[in-house]
Amino acid sequence: MATNTETNPVRDSILAHGQRIMAGKGFSAVGLNEILAAARVPKGSFYHYFGSKEAFGEALLERYFADYLAYLDATLSAPDQNMAQRLMAYWQNWQDTQSFHDCQGKCLAVKLGAEVADLSEAMRLALARGTSGITRRLARAIEDGVAEGSLTIEGSPTEVAQSLYQLWLGASVMVKIARDTQPFVTAMATTRHILHLTL
Repeated sequence: MATNTETNPVRDSILAHGQRIMAGKGFSAVGLNEILAAARVPKGSFYHYFGSKEAFGEALLERYFADYLAYLDATLSAPDQNMAQRLMAYWQNWQDTQSFHDCQGKCLAVKLGAEVADLSEAMRLALARGTSGITRRLARAIEDGVAEGSLTIEGSPTEVAQSLYQLWLGASVMVKIARDTQPFVTAMATTRHILHLTL
């Protein structure tokens, strides 16, 4: 796991520019020079904060998932909504922001998952930690939704959360392949069916 979690404007800038560029091009296709030019920092600054491109990739994923989990926590605790509404707001935002038109908003688990999982064990583990954090939160939300009566499920909350997250990851890949958002429409209908939502 990445150990350098300091907050530093230069480090943050390198990570932010790297995330934006890699969200569009992937990990292997992007060289350090492109990231450093975008961030307007010398190569020495990169190696001050990251020992290698792989270490940078791990830090990038750790940063991405920290931000994502904070967003998910906020979505799942939105006031004046029941848990079913909060969950559907999460999936709706996924559909609205993960189209094939805007590479800047891409989910890095979708964009980099298959690529870096085979390249780097450290990055694979960062992905595993991040996605596990997502499914744990979704499972808790589903359990709370069942308890409050806003949704019902068949199976355990953990199994349903994992199935739904995998459904949406797969739909995101199919949207990229088809260049059409129909897979998201199907995923949304399937999600409503799994949670037994009628509205």
